Order: sequence, then C-alpha cells, then structure tokens
Amino acid sequence: MTNPGGLRSSFARIFLRSLSRINSGRVSSSRGRTLPKHRSISIAAYASMASAVGTRRAWSREVLRRIRRGGARRASRRTSEFPVGRKGRKEPGNGKKLKKEAGDGNEGSSIQGMRKKLRRLVPGGEGMEFHRLLAETAHYIKCLKTQVGVMRSIADYYTPV
Repeated sequence: MTNPGGLRSSFARIFLRSLSRINSGRVSSSRGRTLPKHRSISIAAYASMASAVGTRRAWSREVLRRIRRGGARRASRRTSEFPVGRKGRKEPGNGKKLKKEAGDGNEGSSIQGMRKKLRRLVPGGEGMEFHRLLAETAHYIKCLKTQVGVMRSIADYYTPV
C-alpha cells in the first residue's frame, strides 16, 4: 500500500496531469514559441518532481526558478537548463572527447574537483556548504530514482504485452 501523500504518489499525480495537458495541446509555450514534445515532457518531469517536494529543498526551489525563467540563463552551450550527467565532455570545436590523465594534480585538487562537479550537478548547489550539499544530493538522488520508477511504471502500463 502506498502513502497517498508520499513523494511517489504526489509526483505521479502532478506528472500525469502535466502529460494530459501536453497530450491535449494545452501546454503554455515559453515566450510564444512551442517546444518539441520530448522537451515539454522533460520539463514536466522536473517541474512535477520539484512541485511534489515543494520549497523545502534548495534543489527544488532552483528547478522551479529555472522553469519560471524559461531557461533564459542558458548563456553557454556547455551548461544545461536541467542537470544531466555526461560520461565524457566534448572539446568545443572538433567534437573529440577530453580524457583526464591518471595522476593529474595532487589528491587535494582531485577532491576539490569532485566537489565542484557535485555543485554543478545538483541544482542550487553552487553556494552551499559542503555538508548541506551532501544532504541535498542524497535527497535529489532519491527523487530522481522515484521519478525514473514512476516513469517506468507509466511506460509499462501503456506498453502492449
């Protein structure tokens, strides 16, 4: 039995309502232009998760703020409106992947580099103290797992056997 007020139920309810609006064509476009359907679904998934969590968490406040602004801050092509992990970065211009050399720098700079990467991955993590960033990261990962589980359940329900 699921908790009717739980994160999974709240996310599913809000996300299904958003999908219904997208499917019926009642999606409000950002700045007068229509978004591709896959982009609308992606934004709906993030907005639904952030809405289900509410403003208790810094990452959810940041996601909702980015959605309200319409992604206007996408100044550089390397930054994404919503956090998406990538296995390899491509070097601008020639499309070749950059590889980190083993033994680059010392161990201290490696840890600092990992902290910096974590701050970029978690929405709103840029100005946080590290111990709070770790707590936000744990909650964000939990929410992403919930998001994937709900979306997988929806796909399974609508996939013919």
